[in-house]
Amino acid sequence: MNPQRRHCLKLAAAAAATCAGASVWPLRAQEATPARTFETVDLDWTDSRRQRQVPVRLHLPTAASAARPVPLLVFSHGIGGSRRGYSWLGHHLASNGFASLHLQHVGSDRQLWTGNVFSLVGRLQDAAHEREALARVQDLRFALDTLLTGELAPRLDATRIVAAGHSYGANTTLLASGARVEREGQIMALADDRVRAAIVISAPPFYGEAEPARILNTVTVPSLHVTATEDVIRIPGYFSGVEDRVAVFDATGSTQKWLAVYQGGSHSMFTDRSGTGGATLNPQVKTATRALALAFLRAVLDGDGSALALWPQQHDAILARFTAPGA
Repeated sequence: MNPQRRHCLKLAAAAAATCAGASVWPLRAQEATPARTFETVDLDWTDSRRQRQVPVRLHLPTAASAARPVPLLVFSHGIGGSRRGYSWLGHHLASNGFASLHLQHVGSDRQLWTGNVFSLVGRLQDAAHEREALARVQDLRFALDTLLTGELAPRLDATRIVAAGHSYGANTTLLASGARVEREGQIMALADDRVRAAIVISAPPFYGEAEPARILNTVTVPSLHVTATEDVIRIPGYFSGVEDRVAVFDATGSTQKWLAVYQGGSHSMFTDRSGTGGATLNPQVKTATRALALAFLRAVLDGDGSALALWPQQHDAILARFTAPGA
């Protein structure tokens, strides 16, 4: 059997289990200025059960600015990313009363770009292997377990948690939000019941799966999907266009789901890179997506849908399509 298609029941069982045995290092970095209403904290954790490092960065409203525990978004990066990425979103959410926890998945993080350039394709293929896809979901579960039992837990509302991710991280988000895949006759249910909603940015199709509805109809939490007409993934031996992002949206089982498709752009426009997708469009999309994510969170967590209802009109100039529940 092709190694890329070999599936292991033992791994599936481990992926579904709750991570335990954390080794927690002291806070490595803190960031707060008088002008800010949030702080940024780096935490270096190790999941001793898997012998896997799980570094995270937490953007958190300051204790002085938050009178009560705040909701938490946990963000999973795309292939080759790190906990430092997507700060354009994390900073905005933390400035508006939401904690934003950014994971770093060490098997598919920025370390891929170091080393011999001629072995890069092999490193990318390893990072895209199913075992890493499952390990990422375990990273998310472990990070939540560790954060919500640690010293910062009293500042967080564990009843209002949302998963989010870009590209590969969008797949991680969907698995944590209820997506199920079948391997060797067994359903691999990896959902984390603490996740109440999902923000899915530039989601690729699931590897080796021809029927997305079979995988995604069990995603019943409210979901926000974000993409662009030129949101294209091109790597050696692989191509995925915007039609795949729309197919993921269509296949999810929630009756409460939204889709925003920007006109133009690029796949990497949603990272911290400032020029991709067009020097003018890039900041416009980030501004619009910040507002959209915040409006979605307030709608699904607080029951206030007023900003979400107004958002399409406010950003119509850069939209190719917007779909809301019931449309």
